[in-house]
Amino acid sequence: MPTEFITMSVENNAPVISNFIRAIIDEDLASGKHSSIVTRFPPEPNGYLHIGHAKSICLNFGLAEDYQGKCNLRMDDTNPEKESDEYVQSIKDSVAWLGFQWDGEVRYASDYFQQLYDYAIELIKTGHAFVCDLNAEQMREYRGSLTEPGKNSPYRERSVAENLDLFTRMKNGEFADGSKTLRLKIDMSSGNVNLRDPVIYRIRRAHHHRTGDAWCIYPMYDYTHCISDAIEGITHSLCTLEFEDHRPLYDWVLDNISIGCHPRQYEFSRLELLYALTSKRKLNALVTEGKVSGWDDPRMPTIEGMRRRGYSPAGIRLFSQRIGVSRGENIIDLAILEGAVREMLENESPRVMAVLDPIKVTLTNFQDGVTASRSAPYHPHHPEFGEREVLIAREIYIERDDFAEVPPPKWQRLTVGGEVRLRYSYVIKCDEVIKDADGKVIELKCSIDHDTLGQNPVGRKVKGVIHWLAANHAIAAEVRLYDRLFNEPRPDAVRGEDGEYVDFMQFLNPDSLQTITGYVEPAVRDAAPETRYQFERIGYFVTDRLEHQPGSKIVFNRTVGLKDSWAK
Repeated sequence: MPTEFITMSVENNAPVISNFIRAIIDEDLASGKHSSIVTRFPPEPNGYLHIGHAKSICLNFGLAEDYQGKCNLRMDDTNPEKESDEYVQSIKDSVAWLGFQWDGEVRYASDYFQQLYDYAIELIKTGHAFVCDLNAEQMREYRGSLTEPGKNSPYRERSVAENLDLFTRMKNGEFADGSKTLRLKIDMSSGNVNLRDPVIYRIRRAHHHRTGDAWCIYPMYDYTHCISDAIEGITHSLCTLEFEDHRPLYDWVLDNISIGCHPRQYEFSRLELLYALTSKRKLNALVTEGKVSGWDDPRMPTIEGMRRRGYSPAGIRLFSQRIGVSRGENIIDLAILEGAVREMLENESPRVMAVLDPIKVTLTNFQDGVTASRSAPYHPHHPEFGEREVLIAREIYIERDDFAEVPPPKWQRLTVGGEVRLRYSYVIKCDEVIKDADGKVIELKCSIDHDTLGQNPVGRKVKGVIHWLAANHAIAAEVRLYDRLFNEPRPDAVRGEDGEYVDFMQFLNPDSLQTITGYVEPAVRDAAPETRYQFERIGYFVTDRLEHQPGSKIVFNRTVGLKDSWAK
């Protein structure tokens, strides 16, 4: 397998990490096999897209961009019982939000239902397909196993005329669901189980989200996918490694119908993200059983969930670039994703102050007209972000963690008799601690050194700097502290003493969401939904996409901390 190497993108002079798929494309273009490339992203609209799909999106659309080709968005909508327009819309939204645009209109496998049916008729006429009456259980018995060959269906030698008649009547709705299938006639003794006379049509009376009740027979994925690729002129059909054993069937179908295009399928490793799930079936179970608030719950590894959590498209694209594309195992720690997100947010996000667990501080020598406020930049490296006034008052809030009566070694924050600088403001000294009847600290009385606004104190060093808010100007906000949904790295891969897989629900992290009331600067009061900030010294937060109401109901979601603290 070619080793990954770095080249430079001609278009934007940015580094592009090459991989075996890029090497194949380079060779195909150089040899003249293809003059341009056409890729596709073909999800089934039976759920919301997740981080594994994001990798595929970045790969397929990214290749099309880099090689000035085209990428289609195609819905693999051949399973009407599980598909819906809601899922279609969410897929379109997710692809667009990540920053990609598909070629032309969205395509659907259902666009090709008549062509797929016509090719099935052709396969029957050439003796390559037959109508089978075996039920699902009987078919399993006839299929054999990985070590034992299968045996031919007793209906395999039906005449072409009989098969044409039966298949037409299947289409016309004359038979019950599940009573007949259309199967390819390949080889029941093949070592590849996928070639043992696979089913390509089944009877299913289900309302389709696009074709309604026009069809009561629906084509299977393996049959539909290769023909859809060929109809669309796909040059490089990219899929994950679990489809490698399906490639001979992909090729067989195209070799045995009169279609003028034969795409090539290439497989790469599937992304497995530790402390998360990348199975739509299992993610759907979390939603339907109420373990999360929905597909877009910020704890979900769905693209919609990550968007609501505050991840940026650039962060997800950077993650996809870093994990690379190969055929080797692709098990990635969630910390790698969080690191990429954090790296992009550091540059993208204006900075403000917030206090999430406040202690009241009374500045005893505060003087109206003397004690002054200062303006502060929203970002130290982006003057174009502007500035805001950081207001001060007699009563301020500081973070409870920034005070210690008995400080540990090397403590640089506030303690009785100690000094600390308020960010963008004065040096203060703690003179007195007020406690309630239970001994809990409820107030600190501190004095200001009025000669320290914008300058260091004379004759002494003050190392600590803490964030704070003026109590009478602070805005109350609902703050949702999200953490990892699971406390087990591979929640769906743990076996019990009996050797069976343990229910992944047992590994849900009970502390994955904590909702508190915090306080933020007045500068964020009117922020629109999906506005990202760095709360200085705390982490990255975003105004909730759905429930935040500018000026009235302030709702923030924690995106990620300033550094990875999970291991601790």
